[in-house]
Amino acid sequence: MSISIEIGQRIREIRKNNGLTQEDLAGLAEIDRSFLSEIENGHKNISVEILKKIADALKVRISLILGD
Repeated sequence: MSISIEIGQRIREIRKNNGLTQEDLAGLAEIDRSFLSEIENGHKNISVEILKKIADALKVRISLILGD
């Protein structure tokens, strides 16, 4: 499995566990909802800056999203 898919799956899981929709998270992270969808589906590679925005919006450390 590619790292983009793994990261996307972790973001989706954390988002859902927090009771957030894609629209909610996109708004909090100040990114487009369709871009978030592509990230969650593993179709986009993301920069560290975007990863940080998403982690901050989810109130988690980047390391949780990146995994082991």
